[in-house]
Amino acid sequence: MSDFNAAKSGQFKIGGDLTVNRLGFGAMRITGFGIWGEPEDHDEAVRTLKRLPGLGIDFIDTADSYGPDVSERLIKEALHPYDDKMVIATKAGLTRTGPNVWVPVGRPEYLIQQAHKSLRNLGVEQIDLWQLHRIDPKVPAAEQFDAVKSLLDAKIIRHAGLSEVSVADIEAASKRFKVATVQNRYNLVDRTSEDVLDYCAKHNIGFIPWFPLAAGDLAKEGSPLDTIAKKHGAAPSQIALAWVLKRSPVMLPIPGTGKVKHLEENTAAVNITLSDEEFSALDAEGKKAFAAAA
Repeated sequence: MSDFNAAKSGQFKIGGDLTVNRLGFGAMRITGFGIWGEPEDHDEAVRTLKRLPGLGIDFIDTADSYGPDVSERLIKEALHPYDDKMVIATKAGLTRTGPNVWVPVGRPEYLIQQAHKSLRNLGVEQIDLWQLHRIDPKVPAAEQFDAVKSLLDAKIIRHAGLSEVSVADIEAASKRFKVATVQNRYNLVDRTSEDVLDYCAKHNIGFIPWFPLAAGDLAKEGSPLDTIAKKHGAAPSQIALAWVLKRSPVMLPIPGTGKVKHLEENTAAVNITLSDEEFSALDAEGKKAFAAAA
């Protein structure tokens, strides 16, 4: 095992039967500016994806809206045919009209169409994990959940998840299908989804935090985070990631980048073992920062 192997982050079984190393990869940043169009450096994006297996990263999170389609196609270009251990998750429910523009569309026929398109983009016969990117407020949630159930029943997708949802949303969706994962924004200084994370831990639902490296002002010179980072000979972002990993055994962080160097730096965070005292100190500082920003 190399010094930068995601296996050191521990394992989690998505849906109870799909084992992945907990540190995954988010494939949003391999696209162009504003998550729109082709990457600025196509070859580097492909090199980054090709580096994943060697680092023990066997869980990739993407979406049809990243590009759109660009991220899924690059994953296929770089990694197809896939290693048996590679688990690729994708999402649908957001459409794009330009850089940094995201429009929810949850009509059942659209969601089903997009899942079929993702099959082709990724070059797979079944999607390991398909997530509803957003619950569209213009469409009855039950209709969207029924569309997800139809994809499961047709075996287009193996497992299903939700993104940016509340506990009530998870409970409502669970009446229609088994919720395998939840993907909400969560990091050291954004605790909005603390109750959702606790619910997921209680029910063994994988929690995929997006934007997991953020530390805000906690990373400034002389801060407790900075002090702990220097003690470990690490970057503040690596400490922030180590904290997220230690926070819960259902946590599946997916830091993303389009550069091999940054990928390796992120993966090196699995070598950092925070003491309980360090974890608690960072936890308290993060909660203070979150409360102050609220």
